[in-house]
Amino acid sequence: MTDFLTSGPDDADVTLLLAHGAGAPMDSAFMNIVADLMAERGLRTMRFEFPYMASRRRTGKRKPAPKAETLMPVFVAVAQEAAAASGGKLVIGGKSMGGRVASLVADQLRDSGVAQGLACLGYPFHPPGMPEKLRTRHLEALRCPALIVQGERDPFGARAEVEAYPLSKAIGLSWIGDGDHDLGPRGGSGFTRKGNLAAAADAVAAFSKAL
Repeated sequence: MTDFLTSGPDDADVTLLLAHGAGAPMDSAFMNIVADLMAERGLRTMRFEFPYMASRRRTGKRKPAPKAETLMPVFVAVAQEAAAASGGKLVIGGKSMGGRVASLVADQLRDSGVAQGLACLGYPFHPPGMPEKLRTRHLEALRCPALIVQGERDPFGARAEVEAYPLSKAIGLSWIGDGDHDLGPRGGSGFTRKGNLAAAADAVAAFSKAL
């Protein structure tokens, strides 16, 4: 049984299943803020940790994240459990690597009726400094309704790069002003971290409720 970290209204029409990024746990500062913002917008959030991160929490030993593809069966099982517990619409997704894993199983989970949509926060389109190593092949044919919230200057995929990719028409993009991989802007940019995160939450909430 998955050890979920749940927040938001118990009777929410939409539950957002969020997986963490490669190096930070489900209760990182970023994930905590996002969950609070979603709750303010009427969404219930369920967070969980992949086995390697749960092991790190128990033992204190840092193990590198495995390849995203190896985590697909875990995400499917967790999503099925979350859907049974939520009762309403389920949107799957996550931060960075967590969103990538969710995207790899999104069509499968939608076809089986488990999930209705996909929301990614800072998708890792490629490793920083390696734009030739794209992680987009499956996104070209994605059928599940999806939203990717991306910082305009994200080193894992900046706006100028991503807008040239042949992504599926099922994918919407919400650009966060001057945002980095955590959606934070630079000082003097005219944007604030608080405002950027609120904009991200607004985008995900609007997308989820419209499904």
